[in-house]
Amino acid sequence: MCDASDYAVGAVLGQRIEKHFRPIHYAIKTMNQAEANYTTTEKEMIAVVYAFEKFRSYLIMNKSIIYIDHSTLKYLFAKKDAKARLLRWILLLQEFDFKVIDTCGAENYAADHLSRLENPYGNIFDPKE
Repeated sequence: MCDASDYAVGAVLGQRIEKHFRPIHYAIKTMNQAEANYTTTEKEMIAVVYAFEKFRSYLIMNKSIIYIDHSTLKYLFAKKDAKARLLRWILLLQEFDFKVIDTCGAENYAADHLSRLENPYGNIFDPKE
């Protein structure tokens, strides 16, 4: 499961056992200023790329299913004329065997929650003005 908000991306690695999703690992990453200005599609793609980079050792030789609440990503993987940045990310993901399934936001609750967590210590290392 992957999701992106305006300032962070969240991913959950898990497996389905008898119709129930069992989480194995959670991951979250805050976006830098440049990534925060990306379009929604690019932010969702960042979430997918981050998830595959983070969980690479688990996913490299296995068939995977990506649950995401942004339906355009499903068609983006088949499209050949996208932005260069999106094409670069698609090329990075070609080594994995995966399928994209579009879900509503309510079903993608774990990744949705992770992507919306705020970091109260976000600016602790920023220089004082």
